[in-house]
Amino acid sequence: MKIIDKIALVLVIIGAINWGLIGFFNFNLVEMIFENMTIISRIIYALVGVSGLWAIKLLFDND
Repeated sequence: MKIIDKIALVLVIIGAINWGLIGFFNFNLVEMIFENMTIISRIIYALVGVSGLWAIKLLFDND
């Protein structure tokens, strides 16, 4: 697995945990750490979204 694949996978896991916290406890960890929609939180959300798209590629790798 390439380093970019590992980074994407970690970000997807972070995003999934955050969504789980929102769904189960109405608690947004990213907002708690970085405030409500600051530029840093928007960058994190964007990176998680791009990582999710990258993870689609991982489904079809033949490694």
